[in-house]
Amino acid sequence: MINFHNEIEFVLQNQQELRRWIKKVITSENKEMGEINYIFCSDEYLLERNIKYLDHDTLTDIITFNYCKGQIITSDIMISIDRVKENSTIFDNSFSEELHRVMIHGILHLIGYDDKTEKEKKLMREKENFYLKKLCN
Repeated sequence: MINFHNEIEFVLQNQQELRRWIKKVITSENKEMGEINYIFCSDEYLLERNIKYLDHDTLTDIITFNYCKGQIITSDIMISIDRVKENSTIFDNSFSEELHRVMIHGILHLIGYDDKTEKEKKLMREKENFYLKKLCN
């Protein structure tokens, strides 16, 4: 089950389509769907949690809390709409493309992809792009 929650005034468009897309990504990677909660919030809200839970005093666009057990993908994924808006400008993407990229980025981390090394970052970006194209089709 995929749930969408708002800590700010924000309306996520195409929720059913996004649920189907995320589930398809998970099953395409040979994982099972657990419960995934997306929490859309402000920079301030996410920064407080970044400090409290991860001891990182920095702004970020996403924090993914991994509750996966075996092949079952379960998580709380917090996304700063402020960061997504700013990053869409910086990276010259539409807001929705940047938001979808961040949403699937969190899922890819849960599936097992990482982005600490250049090689890992390249693979992560390739997977993001591959699955973003699937959303558009």
